[in-house]
Amino acid sequence: MLAVLLLCLKMGAQEAWSLKQCIAYGLQHHRNNTIYANEKLAADAMAREALAAYLPNIGITASFDNNIRLQQTVIPANVFGPEAIRGSLGQRYGTDAVIEVNQVLYDQSILTGLKANRYLGQQADLTLEQAQEAIIYNISIAYFQILVYTQQLRLLGYNNETYARQQDIYRLQVEKGVALQKDLDKVTVDFNNTASQIRVAQSNLRLAENQLKYEMGYPINEPILLHIADEIALPPLPQGAEDTFSPSARTDYRISELNIKVLETEQSRIRAEALPKLSAYFRYGAVSFSDHFKDSYDDMLPYSTVGLKLSIPVFDFFRRGAQYRQASINTANAGESLTLAGRKYIMEYENARTRLLQAEISIENDKRNVILAESVLSITDLQFRKGTTDLTDWLNTQYALKEAQNNYLGSLYLHYQARADFEKAAGTLKNFYNSLDR
Repeated sequence: MLAVLLLCLKMGAQEAWSLKQCIAYGLQHHRNNTIYANEKLAADAMAREALAAYLPNIGITASFDNNIRLQQTVIPANVFGPEAIRGSLGQRYGTDAVIEVNQVLYDQSILTGLKANRYLGQQADLTLEQAQEAIIYNISIAYFQILVYTQQLRLLGYNNETYARQQDIYRLQVEKGVALQKDLDKVTVDFNNTASQIRVAQSNLRLAENQLKYEMGYPINEPILLHIADEIALPPLPQGAEDTFSPSARTDYRISELNIKVLETEQSRIRAEALPKLSAYFRYGAVSFSDHFKDSYDDMLPYSTVGLKLSIPVFDFFRRGAQYRQASINTANAGESLTLAGRKYIMEYENARTRLLQAEISIENDKRNVILAESVLSITDLQFRKGTTDLTDWLNTQYALKEAQNNYLGSLYLHYQARADFEKAAGTLKNFYNSLDR
């Protein structure tokens, strides 16, 4: 009891969370944000890696040779005497240390490849934005489910109270002998069915709350108090939205556009590999020779070199041609896929708009039907108490109300889901989030 009391006090001290507050929490705490932020850092690291190919390259090498048996050289006869002379040039131990600096002066393939870095960074930004849109969508759907289950519990509670009152009346009438037990049993069956529906709805509500916590990145075991009204005042749709939609409003479409630019850059890079490459180098080192190991480092003789290196590919066009052909095909396929995606997004937008308009009409009709069914039940209940109608008519009226309520709950959820699907299809989920009331 103490634990329950503390839990109630904790929840009572909490501020009720609106849909916008739940989304704001999810955008800040969902683990996907960390994953895609790391991907952005990885894209930046790839850009630095590509840039490093055009920066100075410095290396230090050192070697020590033990010439166990020196190679002999033959000096032909009549050079230093009438006979050929055999001898070894060099000494047993040789030591060499050198530092070398290389700088690429011109390599068009590297310069072209650097252009792809900008597109990769933009792709990482859009991927993060796409993840945020998914968070907004998933939290909205989970929140709408909780709203519908809450409404269902409210309506089932209303029905349960109605059956309970009727059950009490019939129980007294059965005790007085003015009503049959079967009539009481009919009301009891409906009362029990409603109680079972309430338990199912309560279970569904808890599951929906857990789903919402997961989508928010909120601790599952922590309680959360939601500000659930009968209906959420959604922001109005912009006027003329159906005439201004473009597939480029979708984040995934823009990601595909950048992917084509990356592939085109790869084509240009492969073609640029046929151009000459120019680099400069500077080398400074020291070398020593000795017949004894202990004297290997005593007398180091320095040397240095500076020069240019020109590299011209001559016979690699078969490999390069095959690579270019593959890149060209990949680019063409990406372009076709983008065209198909654009048509798909237009279709999704039109279908989502149609479903939303239909859902708005359905929810208005079903809401009026619930009000009408409640009015009919009120009149029938009054007639039943006055004895001008029978139990069958009352039960049928109550059943009609339950059907109207179920239709309304279904339309309510479809309306909210259709709105979320429309914002997703239109690429305006962030605008939807920003326009929500706090």
